[in-house]
Amino acid sequence: MTYQDDFTLPSEIMEQIAEQGLAYLPELIQTLVNTAMQIERQKYLGAARYEHHPERIGHANGYKPKTVRTRMGELTFDIPQVREGGFYPQALEKGLRSERALTLTLAEMYVQGVSTRKVSAIVEQLCGSQISSTQVSQAAAVLDEKLEAWRNSALGEIMYLYLDARYEKVRQDGQVRDVAVLIASGVAPDGHRKVLGVSISMSEQEVHWRTFLESLVKRGLRGVQLIISDDHSGLKAARQAVFGSLPWQRCQFHLQQNAQAYVPRKELQGEVAGDIGTIFNAPDRVKAEEYLKETIRKYEKTATKLANWMEQNIPEGLTVFSFPVSHRQRIRTTNSLERLNREIRRRTSVVSIFPNEKSALRLISAVLLEISDEWEGGKIYLNVGTGQSS
Repeated sequence: MTYQDDFTLPSEIMEQIAEQGLAYLPELIQTLVNTAMQIERQKYLGAARYEHHPERIGHANGYKPKTVRTRMGELTFDIPQVREGGFYPQALEKGLRSERALTLTLAEMYVQGVSTRKVSAIVEQLCGSQISSTQVSQAAAVLDEKLEAWRNSALGEIMYLYLDARYEKVRQDGQVRDVAVLIASGVAPDGHRKVLGVSISMSEQEVHWRTFLESLVKRGLRGVQLIISDDHSGLKAARQAVFGSLPWQRCQFHLQQNAQAYVPRKELQGEVAGDIGTIFNAPDRVKAEEYLKETIRKYEKTATKLANWMEQNIPEGLTVFSFPVSHRQRIRTTNSLERLNREIRRRTSVVSIFPNEKSALRLISAVLLEISDEWEGGKIYLNVGTGQSS
């Protein structure tokens, strides 16, 4: 069944944008979100406006106004209604989830008195007025409940498990400290990607990693065929403790970067990178190991430390050869997590220093949940049935 999504921006709106520029942004956002919600209702009903279709499951029933607070002040949206009930558009909720988290994070900085004049001005602009600690607590409780439910939601079978760590700055006891942010994502049997979890802590790395991995198992994670990660300090012992002898693929991209620290002369860097690339792009494991031996012999006299490092570390990047050829490009590195890290970095850079761990967890969880929803509802990442990637 098909139907026409015939919503377009009216010419008068385009003229307003040309005349007023960013000053017209609030009205434009209202139009775009309202349009997205109308399209969502069409898809839910199974028919376009005024279309009589045998598979229609309900009837449109006008709109209900809803005012929400955003970085551009209070905006009122027209929420599409369905006569039979049971429908609520997600377009607005998804867009505002991380917006609320960012607002609350900055608000905490303002209320706790640790913000600069600049942050204070930003918060007032975000919220439209000065806000009290009570208002912040009430708003945070609603959002935190949703995010905690997601972080504790049941998992299931995951074929490929990606693990990564990053760091954010948090204020604690008058000092600014780095906290470790652990992120897990994976590819499900249907080929879709999914963000599985996130954890933030200042605890010892191995303890933090082990607790995080154990939490994934308790939530029902099973069926993992391969773990892909960088050689993070503390991760190895935790991974072995929780997942035993489960195969591990060390990120080839990071291996390439790590190798450069052992290259004795700058003019050799390109050549070494090419040699390692030849190993990683070999047609099979046997040929890769042959290339590795040849490369080690090549550098064992002119770059002894490099040769020794290759012998000990490069084999950890060859596990991928035991998996389908068409999957290897997707599971040889942790590059699939780069989009997550870029988006997190874009949001957290506004805050710079979080007032506490809880606010950092709130914002990062909101961003990850938003991306995970997009992944699960988007195109297939790996066509598992035919062994093809897209």
